[in-house]
Amino acid sequence: MDKETVKKVAKTAHLALSDDELERYCKDLGEILDYFKVLDESPEGEGYGVDPVEIADILRDDVPGIFIDPYELLKDMKTYENYVRGPRLL
Repeated sequence: MDKETVKKVAKTAHLALSDDELERYCKDLGEILDYFKVLDESPEGEGYGVDPVEIADILRDDVPGIFIDPYELLKDMKTYENYVRGPRLL
């Protein structure tokens, strides 16, 4: 990796690099990018992503419904037009 790119990245990350650090990071980042080139040469798999085991429909289908009568819940509460009134907030 060239020095100008490393300088731009360091400036973006608010890092002040010495000349020795700049040289070391140029070398290290170049090696890291070379490792990714090895991945480009690997054969492509057909039909497999990150996880070879397909996961589908693991959630149940929710069916909306009322299990408790709302008027039964509200009968013992102090309500105003079927709304529960809470304490006043300051």
